[in-house]
Amino acid sequence: MGSMIREILTYPDPRLKKAATEVANMDGSLAELVEDMVQTMYAAPGIGLAATQVGSQDRIIVIDAHPDEKGKELLKLINPRITTSEGFIVWEEGCLSVVDYTAEVKRAAKVEVTAWTLDQEEITFQAEELLAVCLQHELDHLTGKLFIDRISRLKRELYARRVKKLIREGRPLERSKESPGI
Repeated sequence: MGSMIREILTYPDPRLKKAATEVANMDGSLAELVEDMVQTMYAAPGIGLAATQVGSQDRIIVIDAHPDEKGKELLKLINPRITTSEGFIVWEEGCLSVVDYTAEVKRAAKVEVTAWTLDQEEITFQAEELLAVCLQHELDHLTGKLFIDRISRLKRELYARRVKKLIREGRPLERSKESPGI
């Protein structure tokens, strides 16, 4: 069966607040979910996607911080966790689940991540700059946190009000094609 583009949940969908659970069995259905996530991320367009964003409670993320060279540095991570982090960086973040909004977020400048691959191999690697930001952003999704949970309450409330108004008016939120979301 070929891969399919899945619907990306958007704020304020309550499923985005649910924490993901560890993947125990790495079987064929997992490979299918991961491939669907990769295709969904590229189609959005985005540079990262967590399983929780497509309604799965599996602890999985996919990231490609270089979408102009699709697949060259594609990461498919199962049960990822940050083992060390250092320094601070402020990055303008957007999100495929937080439509039409970006904000500066303070994150660790460098992280070390341990995860499993689809080949059931445990890997550990270091990341900095955009890749470090992406990893932290996607790992937040797996704990039920959105990047807007990391900004000031005022900014978050203003965004929430705008979204609720658009929903009330029956106007769909439009995902920008210019700037890829994380």
